[in-house]
Amino acid sequence: MRRYGKHTDEDDIRQRPNRKGNRPRSTLRPKHEDAARGMVLTVDRGRLTVLIEGRPVMAMKARELGRKAAVVGDRVAVVGDLSGKKDTLARIVRIEERSSVLRRTADDDDPYERVVVANADQLAVVTALADPEPRPRMIDRCLVAAYDGGLDPLLVLTKSDLAPPEKILDLYGDLDIPYVVTSRDELADGTAVARVREQLDGKVTAFVGHSGVGKTTLVNALVAEDRRRTTGHVNAVTGRGRHTTTSALALPLSGDAGWVVDTPGVRSFGLHHVDPSRVIHAFPDLEPGTADCPRACSHDEPDCALDAWVEEGHADPARLYSLRRLLATRERREGD
Repeated sequence: MRRYGKHTDEDDIRQRPNRKGNRPRSTLRPKHEDAARGMVLTVDRGRLTVLIEGRPVMAMKARELGRKAAVVGDRVAVVGDLSGKKDTLARIVRIEERSSVLRRTADDDDPYERVVVANADQLAVVTALADPEPRPRMIDRCLVAAYDGGLDPLLVLTKSDLAPPEKILDLYGDLDIPYVVTSRDELADGTAVARVREQLDGKVTAFVGHSGVGKTTLVNALVAEDRRRTTGHVNAVTGRGRHTTTSALALPLSGDAGWVVDTPGVRSFGLHHVDPSRVIHAFPDLEPGTADCPRACSHDEPDCALDAWVEEGHADPARLYSLRRLLATRERREGD
């Protein structure tokens, strides 16, 4: 059945008989072997800023890509006007295979997943120890999304001058997650930035956190002012402010030693898209014990083989508790 109207695409249109000057449509697509390679820095209303050989180039997705969308962090092939001059527009003709993908849904009952960033090496979960109060369930959900998407997690705890970090660190000690604790004074004098920077060198790091935790302030401190100006027309084009992030933005660390991706502050982190069976891959000490689990085991039921695996001394009981707590976040909302 053919569709017409606003939902019509080119495959729904009948081809007219071949008349003089009307060549038949070819199914062959150009390979664009001479296309330039670049990295997507930000996306706004169908316009993408791509870094190509050190200069930002404005581009749009080519029709031949169909529904496939490029996101921040994607490695892409670009053709057309690559000068980066004002009012020029290039075309993205290919999206390279992704090494990792950070996804989220608006809520657990929302089937529509949103890709936040591609090809990041790690996810820095920024949480204030006070003002606002920490939300462990939110942290758990970010960790599940990181493990599911192939990113290594990093905890960044801010405002330690207002509350001690031990309570939060005790919750995640058995997960062996690297962490950095910072205070407002340390952020002001640069010592906190130096400690965070040690965890970022040579990597692409996506930063996530809810509003008010100091995420974007930290990102701005990590990126030198001159490098911010190098990609400065990104904000000019998207109309976004520097201090409140409303769209994901990739920025180079000073010294070209890595990238940070500042993402919008989130109120929730839905996990509708996550298959709970994949979370076990983040626990290599427990994963072999699932061999004797019943089919479709939730790893939190009477017949789960992981209980015996732990009792036999193959893994620490605290690790099994951590796994089950993370799996339970799939069924709970952050405020529970």
